[in-house]
Amino acid sequence: MIRRIATVGGLTLVSRLSGFIRDVVMAAILGAGPIADAFFVAFRLPNHFRAIFAEGAFAAAFVPAYAHTLEKAGLPAAKLFADQVAAALIAINLVLLAIALLFTPDVVALLAPGLSDDPERFDLAVALTRITFPYLALVSLETLFAGILNANNRFASAAGASILLNVSLIATLALTPYFESAGHAAAWGVLIAGVAMVLLVGGDAEMHGYGIRLRRPKLDEPTRRFLKALGPAIIGAGGVQLALFADTVIASFLPAGSLSALYYADRINQLPIGVVGIAVGTVLLPEMSRRLAAGDTAGAAKAQARGIQLALLLTLPCAAAAVAIPDLIMRALFARGAFTSADALAAGHTLAAYSLGLIPFVLLRSFTAPFYARGDTATPVKAAILAALVNIALKVVLMGPLAQVGLALATSVGAWINLCLLAFLARRQGFAVSGAAIGGTVAKLAAVGIAFAIALYFGAIGVRSALSSMTMFRDETALGILVVVGGIVYFAAVLAVLGRAWFAGLMKEIEREADLPPPDATELIEDPTDDSESMPDSGPPPRI
Repeated sequence: MIRRIATVGGLTLVSRLSGFIRDVVMAAILGAGPIADAFFVAFRLPNHFRAIFAEGAFAAAFVPAYAHTLEKAGLPAAKLFADQVAAALIAINLVLLAIALLFTPDVVALLAPGLSDDPERFDLAVALTRITFPYLALVSLETLFAGILNANNRFASAAGASILLNVSLIATLALTPYFESAGHAAAWGVLIAGVAMVLLVGGDAEMHGYGIRLRRPKLDEPTRRFLKALGPAIIGAGGVQLALFADTVIASFLPAGSLSALYYADRINQLPIGVVGIAVGTVLLPEMSRRLAAGDTAGAAKAQARGIQLALLLTLPCAAAAVAIPDLIMRALFARGAFTSADALAAGHTLAAYSLGLIPFVLLRSFTAPFYARGDTATPVKAAILAALVNIALKVVLMGPLAQVGLALATSVGAWINLCLLAFLARRQGFAVSGAAIGGTVAKLAAVGIAFAIALYFGAIGVRSALSSMTMFRDETALGILVVVGGIVYFAAVLAVLGRAWFAGLMKEIEREADLPPPDATELIEDPTDDSESMPDSGPPPRI
């Protein structure tokens, strides 16, 4: 499993690094003013719907159902199920797209009402949303292909697809003089990227025998399993996105630049979430689904425990840095061109607030995987909705005294509540990871992380003092020194505290997986002449 996590995490890291280059270009060209705010509203709207209906609810319901069908009935039955779901998915997205394009001003006014007081920003947000919204339909189809590939142990193209978004945005922003505005250039970059992502993962699926052929949906056993999980998953993903919708709505009432500060801070915060949290969750869900379908409950729990430990190991230094030196991070990365030092300071404060919730954000997918792998998408809904309600209430309370920093802080509190509720509900249902499996390791990692944050804070003061004579690239140099030296110190401290045996266990697991032959799709295809094995059982679905 760790080998596959490394594949997803490595490609996601490339994606996030290219995303950083994209954000540097975007900050220099768009800045943090009205045009940037309008684009970020236009970009957030399809992304909110994508997170609810595509990468959120759809993936959570589809991957376990597909993996279960693949395990129990073979590849032909799984392909038939995917074909039927694809037809329904495309039809739903076309209807949603038509409604959104016809009523774009109403959608923008509903989700960013504060822009209505600024006709220039509002009209630009409407125009850009009409360009970006088709991205939702494209990324929904890309998510379907990615789920199929992941369930068949192919992770590379799905993990690397988002690189195309960054490349496309960089290219169109570089051609800004040929567009009506920098916002229009960025919006077209989003749409072009959606097309490229579908072609990449769809082509990979087709080449390896997992391509889709549209078929009329039927209410058979796999589809019923999928729909039973999809409803609660939509509600759960909607609960999480409701809090993010609230960010957009409330920030639209704040001064110009608040939406941009939230965006750039969130981009840095999303780096470990994407590289570690999503990578672990992407691999862990089909891994646990397959193990539970085979009756290997102990193996599923072991996989979850190892995923949690690995996620914490890689996330703690990022959280420590974002808490200890947020202003330095934002100045070094973005303070150039149209993005001023004052913009970097506002984004830095926002980053520090976001980073307080980084640990639960990264671990959420590891803690929802046991529920989703069992086909239980209802239980996480309870945690997500309650956390979202607390989150939104805090946003309203904190927006006055803390502006966008209050929104980020409320988001972090909501993430902790969500994680704690998931852990409690998992334990109550009897499939929580035992304290013996992760307790001691987590406590030791937390102690190292706290000490590392303190060392970074005082180390930054010393490094900046030593570089005080530099007139150019002082912040960039200081950050580079702290990253290199801090990384060495952190992993040396972890090795000293946890010991060589713990690291040896990780390495042995990686080596063991490296020796396993890659999965062959043809091995999953049952004998077509044996109807009892190639088609789903007509009886009640087995419990997993």
